[in-house]
Amino acid sequence: MNSEYKQWLTDLKSKICQSQIKAAVKVNTELLLLYWDLGKRISEKESVWGSKLIEQISKDLRIEFPDLKGFSRSNLFNTKRFYQFYTSEKLVHQLGGQLQYIDIKQDKLVQQPVAPIRHQVGDELENHPIFQIPWRHHIEIFTKCKTVEEALFYVQKTIDNGWSRAVLMNFLEADLFAAQGKSQNNFSRLLPEPQSDLANQILKDPYNFDFLTLTENYKEKELEDALTTNITKFLLELGQGFAYIGRQISVKIGETERFIDLLFYHLELRCFVVIELKVGKFEAEYIGKLGLYIAAINHQKKKETDNPTIGMIICKTKDKVEVQYSLEMTNQPIGISEYQLAKLLPDNYKSSLPSIEEIEKELEKMES
Repeated sequence: MNSEYKQWLTDLKSKICQSQIKAAVKVNTELLLLYWDLGKRISEKESVWGSKLIEQISKDLRIEFPDLKGFSRSNLFNTKRFYQFYTSEKLVHQLGGQLQYIDIKQDKLVQQPVAPIRHQVGDELENHPIFQIPWRHHIEIFTKCKTVEEALFYVQKTIDNGWSRAVLMNFLEADLFAAQGKSQNNFSRLLPEPQSDLANQILKDPYNFDFLTLTENYKEKELEDALTTNITKFLLELGQGFAYIGRQISVKIGETERFIDLLFYHLELRCFVVIELKVGKFEAEYIGKLGLYIAAINHQKKKETDNPTIGMIICKTKDKVEVQYSLEMTNQPIGISEYQLAKLLPDNYKSSLPSIEEIEKELEKMES
């Protein structure tokens, strides 16, 4: 009975904890619904009764409910901002009447009709993601985000990862949305946590290689030469943790010798990172070639203590749907990003890179 009782007690504790969590979530949802309604009412009446309305409401509500928090002037002002931010149609990101986003959990492109939140009522409103995170998280989000699309990105990330407010503030400061918001990969599907989260964090889209000086008819080899000649700048753009191994790394696959554009080791991920550079539009066949290189590195260079190798394709442009389908057909962890070049010379210049001396002088100017 003793062992049976211990197991029974463990199950009982688990059930109580689950109930406490559900109760806390329910209380939070009810609080946010109250703040939503307060913000709505204030927004509707402030134009009628004037800018002093919030101050008067704060005074009256604190007299009526002295034991309740949340009726300060600043908090009531935030309820108005909360409601107005998410109901402003100017802030809703529309694409042909559709809201388009990447479902990171399912690694697919999703389109859904755009419906301003203010048109939702009852259970539909209560189940909206914005009512599933704490109020103080919201204040950080709607005071720092420029669009509803960006705000909902951080709302969903908070829900998926259970971020504390401190963690959220750090990701807001680091502008994770700009780095990940447009990225496409299959890391969540193919990599275990926390490696999938870390892999997501290292992927940017687009990469801004604005230190290059190229002509409009630059060649693929010139781009690769420029990136590797300026490898320090390239690494800074990729982010912290990358250790450069080499360029045009030879791998023997059967009887054929093949060459990897760039090979890195990421110190936090504890894995090799294979990068393929493409000067044009993404093509589906790139996935197969990169997958072959990833498998080769896993067989030939990866140690038992290393995590699975991941791959990255950095291309000039990409079609999101084509990328989505391509990622679905592979079982290798791959991310796909675009790059941007900010400095191009006129047509009458020769199609060649400047000398190393010229590049060094240009970098010295940028750093001074």
